[in-house]
Amino acid sequence: MNVRLYVVNGSHPCATVRAALELKGISYATVELIPPLHAPVMRVLFGRRTVPAAKIDGEKISGSRAILRRLDELVPEPALLPREAAARDRVLAAEAWGDEILQPLVRRILWPTFRDHPEAMASFQTGSRLPAMPVGVLKLIAPGATRIEMRLNGATDATYATDLRALPALLDQVDAWIAEGVLGGAEANVADLQIAPSLRLLMSFGDLRTLIEPRPAGALALRLFADFPGDAPSGLIPPALLAS
Repeated sequence: MNVRLYVVNGSHPCATVRAALELKGISYATVELIPPLHAPVMRVLFGRRTVPAAKIDGEKISGSRAILRRLDELVPEPALLPREAAARDRVLAAEAWGDEILQPLVRRILWPTFRDHPEAMASFQTGSRLPAMPVGVLKLIAPGATRIEMRLNGATDATYATDLRALPALLDQVDAWIAEGVLGGAEANVADLQIAPSLRLLMSFGDLRTLIEPRPAGALALRLFADFPGDAPSGLIPPALLAS
């Protein structure tokens, strides 16, 4: 099987697909792109601006959920979905929530933080195959890059405040799914792989790690994605926006 995966380094949905490929023992090549320049490239190649996308034996597939579903068809074991119908439905619902609710919220927190603290972007280059940019260069390009990414992702100062204040309730939902056995089983499922990297990316910010790490949600993120780009210090996010 010939698999070529198109990614942005540190992208949480890209981490989802990487983990699924590795769980299934599928070798793959990566094409790494730079945000926000990835958007026009992906639109030309795949008809949509976002990563991840994959070419599997020439077949083009966009989006982490679609790629994982195709991988399960091509390599059924280990299965990423429960076989029992009710359990499968619960996992699919959690996966959709992770993709449609949690994943975009993470982007809406990420880019305003980088706008205000562009030096924090430096550590998020860890693991990239592209040449690392010095902090001075990051500060120079940050205003334009973050403005574009915020526009693409619907991020504003208002959404930043709203999303940060909503985060504890979202973590409560993840903890509840872990308690119910929807997430956090011995074998990772599609919902684990969709939700855990979003949490792990948030935990790359010191202010948010202290909020997430003590929870079952934090333990899940660290178990499945122990290594992740980014190590931003505490003190970047206004304390008034962080729930106690």
